[in-house]
Amino acid sequence: MNDEGEKLEKLSVRVEEILTVLNNISEDVQGLSKSIKIALGVNVGRASPLTPIIKPSSKSKSITEVQKKFPKELERLLEFKDKTEYIVIKPKQFLGSENFAKIASIARELGGEYISAGRDSHFRVSKR
Repeated sequence: MNDEGEKLEKLSVRVEEILTVLNNISEDVQGLSKSIKIALGVNVGRASPLTPIIKPSSKSKSITEVQKKFPKELERLLEFKDKTEYIVIKPKQFLGSENFAKIASIARELGGEYISAGRDSHFRVSKR
């Protein structure tokens, strides 16, 4: 592949990653909107397929429980850190759009979120 083709390929991958992040933001905004409507007592209609799935949990999540939710091929790409309120999930390497989307989906199912902070970007899952 020539140099221009490689640049286009990298650009294509980057655009897919940006679309994934934008989709995550959209899901978060829809979830916030629904939460606000519920707090205001507004009748909330049918949930959008993009609304994040947050499972309430009465017990505290452990780092081991969170790790077990990830398939081995994804778990090896991630570093898990136990913080006071959260479990931080940080990529060890570039994930690519497909792996990023899978990891983001699992983190959202656990009630987590993506924190965009440049080189310090990570997923954060509340222990509660």
